[in-house]
Amino acid sequence: MLAAVTASTAAAVPLFAATSAHAAPARSNDLLYLGTWGRSQVHAVRFDPVHGTMTPLGSMAEVSSNWVAVHPTRPVLYVAAGQQGGTIRVFHIDDASGSLRQTGEVETQVAPGADGGLSYIGLNEDADTLLVADFSTGSAVTVPVGRQGGLGAVASRVHGTGSGPHPRQTGPHPHHVVVDPSRGFALIADFGADRVFVHDYDRATHRMSAGTPEEPRAYATAAGSGPRRLAFHPSGRTVYLLNELTADIQVLRWDPRVGTLTPRQLLTTNAPGHTGTTSAAELAVSHDGRHVYTSNRGDNALVVFSVDPRTGLLTEAQRLPCGGVTPWSFTLHPEGRWLFVANEASSTVDLFRVDPRSGRLTDTGTSVAVPNPDCISVRSSRGTAGATRS
Repeated sequence: MLAAVTASTAAAVPLFAATSAHAAPARSNDLLYLGTWGRSQVHAVRFDPVHGTMTPLGSMAEVSSNWVAVHPTRPVLYVAAGQQGGTIRVFHIDDASGSLRQTGEVETQVAPGADGGLSYIGLNEDADTLLVADFSTGSAVTVPVGRQGGLGAVASRVHGTGSGPHPRQTGPHPHHVVVDPSRGFALIADFGADRVFVHDYDRATHRMSAGTPEEPRAYATAAGSGPRRLAFHPSGRTVYLLNELTADIQVLRWDPRVGTLTPRQLLTTNAPGHTGTTSAAELAVSHDGRHVYTSNRGDNALVVFSVDPRTGLLTEAQRLPCGGVTPWSFTLHPEGRWLFVANEASSTVDLFRVDPRSGRLTDTGTSVAVPNPDCISVRSSRGTAGATRS
């Protein structure tokens, strides 16, 4: 049945849309760029944040797109490839039409890795470094970003160590890289090693230190948990860690003086009585730090947690269907009033309204068809990019 759904949506015909796909949207509306799992396409959708409508624009680039990221202030899109070589392509965005023009590319792998390629790319808060997780080679990379958004040569590369008991954990597999708010450390969620590796980060040179293989600075998760996503609370003292294979979320205390993590809380994202596949996928913190959002692919659900303002600890506040099948990722709109879900197996992008006070989500029923979407990044008409805060 899923194969039939995927085939029927390959042409990106809208399931629900407030405007015709052939209409000329207002220039002031935002652009969503979507990577597609196994489709080798980057799609675009025009979004009206006032009325909450989405208009599909179709494929804008025929390239492998495991992950995409929009520059926060420049009309630039970065696209991470899934094929060997670890290629990151740079595109100029035409805001009027949404079209893309490639302006450069960088290969991040010294030796080709296995199939799977890059699992994440994202910019640090200064927007001067691209952070890269290479699932296939077990390495994480930093690449300098110029003032106009162009990429320089690879500045640093670090390799994880270790493995886990799951068949997919035969070696290190970085899944996410973030720089902490102090800008002194880079943290890597390693799916294969069941570790969060912590490296010194030099803001001036864009480099992560290699550390010492004998004593790597790391936080160990439970065996077979598969760390996937990290997100800092705005306070800078709390880190949330989402584990894919066990589908749980951990609250960790962060000490920016020495770069250490200490466990404080562990909560499941699975529904009560859950059976079958267990797979958590995406994580985000609201800009005000009052709510944490996760997606669960095993339950096809979104889970909202409220944050204790004094402690950073979590309480489950809401659990609801994701609007489709396999919520691979989601993205909060920069204004915080909308959440876009990339439902990969049902080939839909679904729109949810965010209540600014309670943080609760409401499915708007608005959805557009995009073949196997795996990630979403926002080019805002106000000149700021929206992406999962992580």
